[in-house]
Amino acid sequence: MTGPTIVDAGPIVALIDVREPHHDWAEARFDEAKPPLITCEAALSEACFLLQRVVVGRKAAMDLVVRGIVAIDFHLGTEVAAVAALMTRYANVPMSLADACLVRMAEMHDRGRILTLDSDFRIYRMQGKSPIEAILPGE
Repeated sequence: MTGPTIVDAGPIVALIDVREPHHDWAEARFDEAKPPLITCEAALSEACFLLQRVVVGRKAAMDLVVRGIVAIDFHLGTEVAAVAALMTRYANVPMSLADACLVRMAEMHDRGRILTLDSDFRIYRMQGKSPIEAILPGE
């Protein structure tokens, strides 16, 4: 049995913006996942920023949360030391705040997997050693 699906900004954007190259992939992954998919404010903020030029894009991203398809399941204030340590460890990648929060969520949720378009999740490790199960296009 797998744990929760943790969703990055990229699949949210691809789901909402039909012009995105991975739109069909994102739609299929959201259909397969058991709601709610979980995320952090940083990833949702990133998605809203990327959707600012899409008519009703930001509203559609927020509606995913309102409708319970996506849930915010992270508190940066509690996890700031762990997130900062991840950003320091992966400074050469470089790791964004959203990526660090998502990696920390994967560490916190047994058998969690990250739905993403970002291949950097193949580099990141939980607790510095265990690979993260990432769901990427083409895999």
